[in-house]
Amino acid sequence: MQNNSISEIPKFDVVIVGAGAGGISAANSLLKRNKLLKIAIIDPAKEHFYQPGWTMVGGGVFDASATRRESAKLIPAKATWIQEAVTGFNPQQNKVQLTGGGDIYYQQMIVAPGLKLDWAQIEGLPETLGKNGVTSNYRYDLAPYTWKLVQQLKKGKALFTQPPMPIKCAGAPQKAMYLSSDHWAKTGALKDIDVEFHNAGGVLFGVAEYVPALQSYIEKYQVDVHFSSTLFKIDGENKKAYFKSTNAAGEEQITEEEFDMIHVCPPQCAPDFVKHSALADAGGWLDVDQYTLRHKQFNNIWGLGDVMNTPNAKTMAAVRVQVPVVAQNIIDVFNKQQPSCGYNGYGSCPLTVERGKIVLAEFGYGGKLLPTFPKWLLQGNKPTRMAWLLKSKILPDIYWHAMLKGREWLVAPEKLESVTN
Repeated sequence: MQNNSISEIPKFDVVIVGAGAGGISAANSLLKRNKLLKIAIIDPAKEHFYQPGWTMVGGGVFDASATRRESAKLIPAKATWIQEAVTGFNPQQNKVQLTGGGDIYYQQMIVAPGLKLDWAQIEGLPETLGKNGVTSNYRYDLAPYTWKLVQQLKKGKALFTQPPMPIKCAGAPQKAMYLSSDHWAKTGALKDIDVEFHNAGGVLFGVAEYVPALQSYIEKYQVDVHFSSTLFKIDGENKKAYFKSTNAAGEEQITEEEFDMIHVCPPQCAPDFVKHSALADAGGWLDVDQYTLRHKQFNNIWGLGDVMNTPNAKTMAAVRVQVPVVAQNIIDVFNKQQPSCGYNGYGSCPLTVERGKIVLAEFGYGGKLLPTFPKWLLQGNKPTRMAWLLKSKILPDIYWHAMLKGREWLVAPEKLESVTN
């Protein structure tokens, strides 16, 4: 691990790249531990979004505007907001390079810019998004179009796709399918609609304990599931989608599918300024220790959220647990101590299987089940109305009024030795 030292005096104690869930939460968590810290948050975005709500928008449950706030109202007043984009890093000199040509120096840095939705990896997709029956809940402006298409479709074929991992909220492609199918079932249209799920992976969900409950809904909605089937091209005007798959002999096959509606989950990767930097691993993700979330080479750089190469689910719930770990570890370093806290890989995926019921998947590294609530209150591997209440009513308030403000309810950082043993 490399120790950095430069002759310039860093402008900020902590520089945070990204004003998303991780960046804003971390700034407030740090300030609660030391209100004298000089913190800068770098992000050009004027608006901040509660992205877990977009699935509910696409299912007609939330209004899109409820998932949006002005960034200026969320970034802590004691932090400096630099409204520029990052173009690169110079970790040897402890500086971040900005689009305007300037440099920002740091003592400690948190890299939390999220990931990149790589729409262009699917031929023809950017040109047809938002029209021709092509939609995605992975974009704020498209989630309402999903609900419009669902309401309009009375018969025909509906396709739902999932790309190769990693993606953020691995259950989101299925959630769109279940909520859509539930609406069609309740309006009597499902019998006239062929629903197909094309999953680039080989299983319905990565943690086996939750698969039976999901499979029961696959059967209920009579979904035709295609595993190892990857969308690579789409012709929106002619309503045709093209998938690659591999047969038992290892031969690649191309399948053409017609559609009346298609919900696309795009391939995802780290942002270019991370992917092409000295901070990235061979796959382009931020290269950190999975427990301390400290960079493996530069010991004054830390990661948060979807940009990291940690083997956990990329969800908002994961970020909520990661933030106190990074905040306390940075304070430890400022106090000339070793990082004391560790992240256990916790992630949560509320799998919305119908309007009013959710399978709440909670797990950590290696698929270890990590339920927050006792079994009598929330049967995690079965759909419950309590989980629906949590997702639809409680979690949005926790996000806006607790997590982003540095209130670490139920997520006090664990000691490093407890998660590594």
